[in-house]
Amino acid sequence: MSWGTELWDQFDNLEKHTQWGIDVLEKYIKFVKERTEIEINYAKQLRNLSKKYQPKKNSKEEDEYKYSSCQAFLATLNEMNDYAGQHEVVSENMTSQITAELARYVQELKQERKMHFHDGRKAQQHIETCWKQLESSKRRFERDCKEADRAQQYFEKMDADINVTKADVEKARQQAQLRHQMAEESKAEYSSTLQRFNHEQHDHYHTHIPNIFQKIQEMEERRIIRIGESMKTFAEVDRQVIPIIGKCLDEITKAAESIDQKHDSKLVVEAFKSGFEPPGDVDFEDFTQPIKRTVSDSSLSNSKDGKPESRFSSKSKGKLWPFIKKNKPPPPPPSSSASPSAVPNGPQSPKQQKEPLSHRFNEFMTSKPKIHCFRSLKRGGGGPEDFSNLPPEQRRKKLQQKVDELNRDIQKEMDQRDALTKMKDVYIKNPQMGDAASVDLKLAELAQNLEKLRLEAQKFEGWLAEVEGRLPARTEPARRQSGMYEPQNTLTVNNCAQDRESSPDGSYTEEPSQESEVKVPAPEFDDEFDDEEPLPTIGTCKALYTFEGQNEGTISVSEGETLFVIEEDKGDGWTRIRRNEDEEGYVPTSYVEVFLEKNAKGAMTYI
Repeated sequence: MSWGTELWDQFDNLEKHTQWGIDVLEKYIKFVKERTEIEINYAKQLRNLSKKYQPKKNSKEEDEYKYSSCQAFLATLNEMNDYAGQHEVVSENMTSQITAELARYVQELKQERKMHFHDGRKAQQHIETCWKQLESSKRRFERDCKEADRAQQYFEKMDADINVTKADVEKARQQAQLRHQMAEESKAEYSSTLQRFNHEQHDHYHTHIPNIFQKIQEMEERRIIRIGESMKTFAEVDRQVIPIIGKCLDEITKAAESIDQKHDSKLVVEAFKSGFEPPGDVDFEDFTQPIKRTVSDSSLSNSKDGKPESRFSSKSKGKLWPFIKKNKPPPPPPSSSASPSAVPNGPQSPKQQKEPLSHRFNEFMTSKPKIHCFRSLKRGGGGPEDFSNLPPEQRRKKLQQKVDELNRDIQKEMDQRDALTKMKDVYIKNPQMGDAASVDLKLAELAQNLEKLRLEAQKFEGWLAEVEGRLPARTEPARRQSGMYEPQNTLTVNNCAQDRESSPDGSYTEEPSQESEVKVPAPEFDDEFDDEEPLPTIGTCKALYTFEGQNEGTISVSEGETLFVIEEDKGDGWTRIRRNEDEEGYVPTSYVEVFLEKNAKGAMTYI
């Protein structure tokens, strides 16, 4: 059905309709543009989400990703990143294939529409001009006819009047003839104009307007086809990324199926295994025998000559049973311990009421090891170089990691040395390429670094061999005694760094000793718990203000008091001082004035 024949008189409505079609197309372009913005924002949010939950480098979170469940979660984050990339692809393809193309097409469509309707208006103006000419010719013919009729009537009147001269009559006759002639000419012109108008009008309504309207119809149909194709492209762009999105989802499913709960359980054992032996059986308490004085493991331990010593003695630091109940670790910086004066320092009185055996057994089974030692307090620095603050199994793992790291560094230095050696040979053979002597300094530096690394590796390998030699399980289980104290089964343990209490972050902290004492002799341990020398004095300090050390690890000082400095401030605002052999702890650095000795080296911070 043609617009040219059916809508020949609907020029204005067609103009409005085609403008509406362009508006619809622009509305669809705006819709697609907003969809692309949504896709971009969604992809950006997905990427930010994936980045937010990625493990931080050199953080505790990075260590957690050794578990298969965390690895699966990491794979999910990576796949979500790729998933976001596909939404970016959707946005880019829609922008290039739909939005940009339709925007150009709309401009072309507007130009084409403007041209067609300009031609239509031109044709309308032409037919209107022809109609005006016809009307003008018609009015002139009508006027001339009337004038001729009046002139004829005047002539006849003059001719009938006897009083009128012959000259007047002749003049009237000539005037009438002139008017008739003019009327004939106007008639001929009107007839010619009418024929010409009819021809023009026929061409206008049967040729020109149909052609113009046909072009407008074709333009409108192309617009409709184009918007349909764009809608197909809209769907196809989404369909193209579905296989890749499906692959991302398949990888997430595959990662989830790769989770191995047994493997994760094994890693937990490797991460937290201490290497200690479980406690042995509890000896029977024979109350028929005379009550003997018992010794609490939190107060006295027998030395080799049988003499009891204070557990905070600098010569012998008593070791607690590994499974005594621990308190919640104090917050850093070294959150503090009770003053030495509050520590029970004497044997338990025989008259003290004994706790029920079942209560002590439950306490043993639900408790964890701890140790009373100032060097076990948590600080902001690193632990001992030999990791002696860790249980045997964890110490072995740390030493092995350190040895592997040093071996990698050694191999890296050796590769650099080999490369520089080859460069030096090239310079010797081809002096124009460079000076061979310039490489010697670097080679010497590498040799020194290699020697240092080898010595360091030998040191850690020695510690590792020492630990591995002690790790095999003991054949005779340690026995836990609750009543009689047997000197021959008790060993004085002095190396407090070997048996520190484990806090949630893996460090070892001290616990106050105001708990009810449990009378348990120390089990048999290896020779690794040797006497630990006290930290050397590196200077003195004078208390500027009075400080009440009420927290674990701190020490009380009075204004004007002079004490010894054994560890300077490591940047956490605390200085470690000593009053005498039995009293040492931390005080705020701002509370004391420190006088360090020349050439004094700061004591190592133990965590």
